[in-house]
Amino acid sequence: MLDEIKDFLEHLKYDHGYSDKTLDSYGRDIEQFYRINFKHGVDITDVDAGTIRNYLSELMMNGVSKRSCQRKVASLRHYYSYLLKKGVVKENPFLYLDSIKQDKNLPSVLYIEQIEDLFRRNKERTDPLMLRDQAIMEILYATGVRASEFIEIRLRDIDFKRRTIRILGKGRKERMVVFSQSSKQTLEKYLEECRPSLVVLNKFEFSNEYVFLNSQGKKLTVRGLQFILDDIEKKIGTNYGLHPHIFRHSFATHLLEGGADLRVIQELLGHESLNTTQIYTHVTEEQMIDQFQLHHPRAFKK
Repeated sequence: MLDEIKDFLEHLKYDHGYSDKTLDSYGRDIEQFYRINFKHGVDITDVDAGTIRNYLSELMMNGVSKRSCQRKVASLRHYYSYLLKKGVVKENPFLYLDSIKQDKNLPSVLYIEQIEDLFRRNKERTDPLMLRDQAIMEILYATGVRASEFIEIRLRDIDFKRRTIRILGKGRKERMVVFSQSSKQTLEKYLEECRPSLVVLNKFEFSNEYVFLNSQGKKLTVRGLQFILDDIEKKIGTNYGLHPHIFRHSFATHLLEGGADLRVIQELLGHESLNTTQIYTHVTEEQMIDQFQLHHPRAFKK
C-alpha cells in the first residue's frame, strides 16, 4: 500500500498544487493510520466505523488533541476517496463518520491594566534593546497582526501620516491595519535611535527593508519573536505568558469590549469568516459579575 500513498501524494502535488508542508502532513497522518491498524491486524481495505473509533480512541489516549484528530480524519477521508476512485477499496468509511466535537478553548487575554503594567515596566529598562522590544509589543497590541505577518512588515508598508500598515496576510491577501498615536511615537523612536545600530551589525545579509530586526541585525523569525517576548518577561520580572497571539487576542477583546463592530474587528484581524471572530464575544467572569451587580434589581438585597 506504500505505492498508493506515494501515488496519492503525487496526485495532490501535481494535480492540485499542494505545498510540501501539506504533503508531509498528509503522508504522516496516513502512515500513522497504517501502523496502528497493522499493529491490530486490520487490513487497510477492511477499515470500518469500529476500526476508526478504535484508532481515534488510541490517539486520544496518547494525548493527541481533538483538533489534531479532526485534521487526521480529514486527511484520511481525502485519501480513501482517492482509493475508492482507483478501485482499491469498495467504500470510503470516513464519509459516514460524525464530526469530532472540539473543546472550546477561549483565548488567553491580558487585562488593560496588565498591558499598561507591561509597557511601563519595560520602559524602565536601560539596555540597548529596550526601544525595539517596546515597539514590538506596542505594534503587536495596536494592530492585532499574526506573528507571521508581523515579521514581514517592511519600511515601505508603513504610512506614518495615516498611521496604517499594509499587511500581507493568509493567502497573500492584503489588508490595512491601524496603529495608535502612542505606538507611532514609540515606533519612530525605535527607527531613529535603535534600529540603525542593529542594521550595521549584519554584514552578510541585507535586511534594511524589514522593520523589526534581531540582536544580530537580521530579519526576525516567528521563533525569534517568541524568544524576544520570553526574554522581555525575564528582564522585567513579569509572568504573563507572553506570546504574539496573546496580544492579538487582547487587541480583539478590548476592541469588542469598547463597542467596536464585530465585522470591523474581523477585517482588522484578517479573518475569512465571521465565525472565527466570534470567539472574542466571550465574556469574562469579572464582566458577568459587574453587569449583574449593576443591572439586577436584587443584586445587593440581603
